[in-house]
Amino acid sequence: MALVLRPNPTDWCRLLKLWSRIIAFAAMAAALAGCMTAGVLDIDQKAVQPIPAALKAEISKRSMSPSSPILVRIFKQESELEIWKQDKTGRYALLKTYPMCRWSGKLGPKMKTGDRQAPEGFYHVSAGMLNPKSEYYLSFNLGFPNRLEAALGYTGEALMVHGACSSSGCYALTDEGVAGIYAVAREALKGGQQSFQVQAFPFRMTPRNMAKYRDDPNYAFWTDLKRGYDIFEVSRRQPQVGYCGGRYVFDANLPAGTSPLAMCPPAAGLDAALMARQQSDERAVATLVSSGTALSAHAYSDGGMHPSFRKLLERSGPDALAKRTSLTSVPISRPAAALADPHDPRRED
Repeated sequence: MALVLRPNPTDWCRLLKLWSRIIAFAAMAAALAGCMTAGVLDIDQKAVQPIPAALKAEISKRSMSPSSPILVRIFKQESELEIWKQDKTGRYALLKTYPMCRWSGKLGPKMKTGDRQAPEGFYHVSAGMLNPKSEYYLSFNLGFPNRLEAALGYTGEALMVHGACSSSGCYALTDEGVAGIYAVAREALKGGQQSFQVQAFPFRMTPRNMAKYRDDPNYAFWTDLKRGYDIFEVSRRQPQVGYCGGRYVFDANLPAGTSPLAMCPPAAGLDAALMARQQSDERAVATLVSSGTALSAHAYSDGGMHPSFRKLLERSGPDALAKRTSLTSVPISRPAAALADPHDPRRED
């Protein structure tokens, strides 16, 4: 006679409970694995990509370190951004010059929200001001308004250096361009630099340009900026930025907490090399003006664009330029104004 085993009903209940727990645990593990996988796949890699190989080779060639401090200079009229890096001597040397695809407004400082002005002045960018989730690929915030600008009542926010070729108060460098700058800046900040200085100028502050814009309402402001420009040109070191009397002062060793609107203390004597440069430039400006060879300033238009991008815009149109400058083909801002830009440095009329 066959033997039939009949499990105890209590054993069946225990078996079913154990099996349901196994299924639930497996489902939970699968779900967790799915979330983790999705998270890994969703991580934006733009902000962590390495310094481009060609740029890294230049860093090595110039006896620099990827983690050494950087400094950035921006020139509106020329539509160029320079990235400088400390070499083994401790002085800054030019690493690369990037053509800017677009900036908006006109020559002169930004003063209020909505004026579409790209700012001019001295700014300091810390790690928290890098933006890996920018609408324009990658970006970093200039920190406008700085202490001086805030004290003067200037308003505005989120003034950036970013990718693509569209600007409303920002500096646009193309996605490829900003990726290289972002990576170099990130490594410098990781290497111990607390913040990097950005010097934003209306133009290269040569005697020729100072003579050309001598009648501009912003000339006194630009003369202040030129003092910081000259310090860097002569010494290849970062000027110490301060504010008093409602203007920029450099290497002044002002007491901590000095109001940007407070009266300036007596100026200290200038370094001999710096004084010689400034006197030479002043004589050159005077000669250009007195001889009648100083150019007249152009009428303003809406912003600027580097000649290389303007040629592409003229030849191929805004859609082609957008595709060349942005991975997501962000439309360029006001292409007609860019075509008519009078700040093209090649123009002499």
